[in-house]
Amino acid sequence: MKALVGLGKLVALLFWLAVLANLVHPFAHPFDTLLKITGGVVLVIHIIELLAFGKRLQGRPHPLLDRLQVLLFGVFHMLSLKDAKGGSNA
Repeated sequence: MKALVGLGKLVALLFWLAVLANLVHPFAHPFDTLLKITGGVVLVIHIIELLAFGKRLQGRPHPLLDRLQVLLFGVFHMLSLKDAKGGSNA
């Protein structure tokens, strides 16, 4: 499970780097528009996840860092917290 979560985080990071690169130097049409729309939708989904998991993150040692990671990685960060606590993922 750890490898899957790590791979998910890597893919999410590459996605956000592509979104940022598209904002700095737009890709060819229609990919620039598709990436902007997809980035916006994913950002909204991650904000919803942040609101849903907000209380769970309050008791953490670094809640601000956890919130930023939820915005960046989404549910993959929450899964890594579950692994870190020794929770069962089976």
